[in-house]
Amino acid sequence: MTDKAMRPPKMITVSERNLQNAAIRLLPKHNKLVSPEVDYLRRVLGEKATQAQIDEKVQQVRKLPWAEIVRE
Repeated sequence: MTDKAMRPPKMITVSERNLQNAAIRLLPKHNKLVSPEVDYLRRVLGEKATQAQIDEKVQQVRKLPWAEIVRE
């Protein structure tokens, strides 16, 4: 196996910019996240996450009910 296959996934900062970039890349229509969605994702993911974790949560956030997203 190569070195790249052995490396753990790189952790990146869960910032609004990184979340919006993932949304633009992954969501087909209405691909900008609104503030409550960004707040929810930052709350769920924490300060750092892998790109795969961010991608998964960005796709899931559109399927969640608003009551769960805006809940404190």
